This record gives sequence, C-alpha cells and structure tokens, in this order.
Amino acid sequence: MPGATGPVLEPTLTIKELAAQLHVAVQTLYDLRSQGRGPRGFRVGRHLRFRVSEIKTWLAGLEAEDARACQDAQDVREARDGRGGTS
Repeated sequence: MPGATGPVLEPTLTIKELAAQLHVAVQTLYDLRSQGRGPRGFRVGRHLRFRVSEIKTWLAGLEAEDARACQDAQDVREARDGRGGTS
C-alpha cells in the first residue's frame, strides 16, 4: 500500500554506544549485567542491544537506590550524633 508505514521500532543502543553515553567502560556494563545489576538487553544474533526505555528504567532504579542509600546513611549519622551529644 503506498504511503503505509509499518510499526515504528523503539530506538536501541549498542553496548559501546551506551558505555560512551554513560562515560563508563564497556566491561563495566558487562560486569553489571553478569551481577544482575545492569540494564535489560536483548541479542540480535551475536549483537547486544538495549532499548532506550529499558535504559531509562534502569537508570531511574539506580537513582532511587542511591537516594535510599544516602537517606539511610543520613539516618545513621543523625542517630549517632544524637546519642553522642551532651545533655
């Protein structure tokens, strides 16, 4: 059919492209994935690809995890300082 378009595929990145955008080594991404802490990806033949939406979800999860860790550390400091003070 003239003018008909197929479904629009979501943009994907290669592992090298993702590493470059994040300013980390490609090996860092492989290591994170092997630890179950990396972004979800899929293979097209031998080539690993990452959907932009999956990258955004993964990064949001890292940000939330970091925020919780910072809050936990702050809570520990406040508890320690509260006990260590003089009355």
